[in-house]
Amino acid sequence: MRLIGRSFRLHPVPHAVATTGAIIFAVSVVALSRALGWVTDTLIIPALGDDAGSTGAVTNSQLAVGFFVIFGIALLRGLGAIVRRYFLAMAEYRTQGSWRSQLYEQYLEQPLSFHRNNSTGKLLSHADNDLVVAGTVLKPLAFAIATVVLAVLAIINLSLLHPTFGLVAVVLLPILFVVNQAYSSRVAGPAAQVQQAVAEVTGVAHESFDGVMMVKTLGRTNAEIARMESAASDLRSKRLLVGRLRAVFEPLLEALPEVGIIVLLLVGAGLVESGSVTTGELIGALSLFSVLSLPIRIVGFFLQSMPPSVVALERIDEVLDLPAPQRTDGHIDTLTNGPLALDFDSVSFSHGDHQVLDGLSLSVAAGENVALVGATGSGKTTIIELAAGLVPPLQGSISLGDVDYRDLQAKARAERLGVVFQESFLFAESIEHNITMGDAADRADVEAAARTCRAHDFILETPHGYGTIVGERGVTLSGGQRQRVALARAVFRQPALLLADDATSALDPSVEAEILEGLDATAMTVLMVAHRLSTIALADRVAYLANGRIVATGTHDELLVHEGYRVLVQAYEEKPAHG
Repeated sequence: MRLIGRSFRLHPVPHAVATTGAIIFAVSVVALSRALGWVTDTLIIPALGDDAGSTGAVTNSQLAVGFFVIFGIALLRGLGAIVRRYFLAMAEYRTQGSWRSQLYEQYLEQPLSFHRNNSTGKLLSHADNDLVVAGTVLKPLAFAIATVVLAVLAIINLSLLHPTFGLVAVVLLPILFVVNQAYSSRVAGPAAQVQQAVAEVTGVAHESFDGVMMVKTLGRTNAEIARMESAASDLRSKRLLVGRLRAVFEPLLEALPEVGIIVLLLVGAGLVESGSVTTGELIGALSLFSVLSLPIRIVGFFLQSMPPSVVALERIDEVLDLPAPQRTDGHIDTLTNGPLALDFDSVSFSHGDHQVLDGLSLSVAAGENVALVGATGSGKTTIIELAAGLVPPLQGSISLGDVDYRDLQAKARAERLGVVFQESFLFAESIEHNITMGDAADRADVEAAARTCRAHDFILETPHGYGTIVGERGVTLSGGQRQRVALARAVFRQPALLLADDATSALDPSVEAEILEGLDATAMTVLMVAHRLSTIALADRVAYLANGRIVATGTHDELLVHEGYRVLVQAYEEKPAHG
């Protein structure tokens, strides 16, 4: 009921209209059965007469009245069904759309730790399969509500025709309901297990497809197939269990109304013979009974849909109920033009129990190019993520252009930052779209950014130049080409501060030198993680990171007196590290 209530609160109008249409349908069903009985008694039987040749007892006007009565009620019944179906679908899809929007917003609001702790397959399963299943119970909702109206009207109408008719309905309807209830209670657990198994299959499929390069290069194809077969087999066994329950209960639910019709026919024939009811009244009762199975089945579908829908929504609520991250979106919405300084003041940060940064302080002057150097796992990427505003510091402060991040609106900060990671993510769009990210731009500005990052020439060599579609994650480009397009994307924004996490690792030293010279010409502030001497040597200043702090800064030559730094860069010189 909470699930249904949430949908009603989100979209009350389509639910109300759909329910109204369903009630009109229910009333029309009962009215049509009465009309059929009336037509039988007043038109059909008199027209047949006592012997087959007597047909003069009914006039054309009486036939016309009978026709329009039947046609009018049938038309009203059809309109009720159309309104019910159309607006129920509207309510269902709008509710799913609202929940999907809430889910996406929650995904985007959650910190990086959330995405690192949850597989992409699981998140996709929430946004796709779980949302669809959660809304399934809404599909028969209005009809299920109207079924109550129909059942009450049917019992009253049958009882008015003859108490025995009403008694048959009173006995049969509870039996149908009890069987439905037994079915729903037994299918609840297996249906929930099916949902979990579907999520497992989705997760395995996503991991296999997303890691296809690793699967192929390590010869893990058969292992992945076996993993998928195991997950699919588990899903199959759980769905077969649900299928067995359906095989037992659904034929029973189909047969019970038919048994009721047979009983009604046997009883009714005797009542007609005795003169207690007319032939038309019996036909009307049989007509009403024949349609009662459909709404009862709808109620069954409604009850059957409840358990998986509730389970699916509970899985979604695991995300929706997560506390919103504490935001300190400040009051400052603009920053000065030109390159801006970046300052870390006594910043500490931890991943769980593992402390990464411990009171780190670092200043990068406006327009300066600083190379961040440190051993693997020392926290270089964490510094970039902190500077980009992707994660907040546990202690200390970060400022851009002398404005504390806590006083700066997130949008204003994002507009002045350019961020490039070692793994250059490109969308399955054109090269130009990947540079502009869909923003309106002059081609000259796009090409200028590409030239700065030495991407223009190879872009022109692609089949459609800047209009070339690069495929998912930019798979049609080499690693170095993807890095240059990603750099061009950052440069195109004309950021005040460029953050680069080993973003030139796949480039030749000569190309890297040209790009860094081009970046110097833009006069932007640059903080880059460096693993190669060629990159370090081109920086204005080097910041050496160890034990969660900046232990030394200066030029490359000046830092060589520091033993830890000297050992590290000598290792770089002997065997360049990447990441």
